[in-house]
Amino acid sequence: MKILNLPITNNKTIPIDYQDIMGHMNVMWYTHIFDVATFNFFNLFNFGADYHTHSGNGSFAIEQHTRYLAEVRIGDSVTVHTRALGRGGKTVHFMHFMVNDANSILAATTELVGIHIDLNIRRSSPLPETVTASFDKMLATHQSLDWEAPVCGAMGP
Repeated sequence: MKILNLPITNNKTIPIDYQDIMGHMNVMWYTHIFDVATFNFFNLFNFGADYHTHSGNGSFAIEQHTRYLAEVRIGDSVTVHTRALGRGGKTVHFMHFMVNDANSILAATTELVGIHIDLNIRRSSPLPETVTASFDKMLATHQSLDWEAPVCGAMGP
């Protein structure tokens, strides 16, 4: 599976308290696991917690599309791999892939667009060069992959 060559941004063994009445992981925990993966991904291009804490800037999610492809059950271990998809002057576009470690089945994907925010005025602002240079390097690598990301087609930077 070519997804396994992407950066690992989270891994988790699913605990009993993530279970819903259907006997599998509740949808809110997919969001949580993907959210942790987002900030780990942001760390890869200088946009993580240190940047957010010290710069007076932050990021907001402005679009998200999640697909649930295979059941994840309590005790399963999952790994999230992340691919950069594009960038605008203020936005980053990326996709997470959640893989069940036991059988290498793609369990879920989520595609996101995040926007850079000046937290002093709570409005969007341009991404700084320290972030864009690092993101663009990763983006070039991911754009040269020999497979297309299964994007929803309605989102972009």
